[in-house]
Amino acid sequence: MNLLELGETVRRLRKERRLSQQMLAEQAGISRATLSKLENGRIAHISVVTLNDILNRLGYELDIKALNPFG
Repeated sequence: MNLLELGETVRRLRKERRLSQQMLAEQAGISRATLSKLENGRIAHISVVTLNDILNRLGYELDIKALNPFG
């Protein structure tokens, strides 16, 4: 999954839960601008901890095994 697909997924899940960007950003402890950049695939970097926190608030968790390029 690339950054654009990840962002689109976060946006879809956020909207399914009827959360505004501001609401989710506040819950995850990030700025609305950072969340917007993530949703648009235009974020330079985001920590795994922050990404996992966003996903947890949407009812999901990051699968670290899936991120391991070494199998």
